[in-house]
Amino acid sequence: MFCYIIVDFLYLSSFDRRLCHVSVPVNAIDFYLDIRRQIEEQIQGFAEPISDKLLPDLHPLEQHVFTLVLDLNETLVYSDWKRDRGWRTFKRPGVDAFLEHLAKFYEIVIYSDQLSMYVDPVIERLDSEQRIRYRLSRGATKYQDGKHYRDLSKLNRNPGKVIYISGHALESCLQPENCLQIHPWKLEADDTALLDLIPFLEFVATRQPTDIRSVLASYEGKDIPPEFIKRSLEHQRRVQEQRQGRSLWRR
Repeated sequence: MFCYIIVDFLYLSSFDRRLCHVSVPVNAIDFYLDIRRQIEEQIQGFAEPISDKLLPDLHPLEQHVFTLVLDLNETLVYSDWKRDRGWRTFKRPGVDAFLEHLAKFYEIVIYSDQLSMYVDPVIERLDSEQRIRYRLSRGATKYQDGKHYRDLSKLNRNPGKVIYISGHALESCLQPENCLQIHPWKLEADDTALLDLIPFLEFVATRQPTDIRSVLASYEGKDIPPEFIKRSLEHQRRVQEQRQGRSLWRR
């Protein structure tokens, strides 16, 4: 009987509710309110990341270290299904060298919208040397408008020292100012996107800009690897000209 009472009560107008209020048992109303509260809490728990601090505090000696947040699918790996063999996951070209080199400079974090039952075994096979410090899966995302978003504000890190790299960066992250878009990988054998990013990322880690967001903003609308090389060559040219100018003045 309670189920019918609750359903009817949900669909009544506010005026009808006032009219029938006296006829609905108080315990039925309390039961409805309790169920609604539980449902709202479950929905909220599903929609929000599992914690406001998804990562533990950085060690005091590592406060200067930048955090490199990497998506998984079509960024580091690609998974597909075929009738004759089922699911298979492939490594993107250069992923081993990319992780090996940048682990010297960055705290590396995987942040995926996939379930942990998929993410964990993939990472274990991808990163046998344990260069990836932390892995975050669907439970750490924010569910909004029917999609699971990475919320970098929950990482417990200085937002000026976080870079998020994904083949779908702007579509999957709530902080576009921290995003570095990479070409989505779909099994192209000649792909070099990860390796091409290494010089820029190493430069950032060694030069320690105050806020990476302003650096990324300066590359907006440009392909970072070739643009970084162009700027580096231009900087070297200006330095060389200045040196030559000083030499002429001394003579």
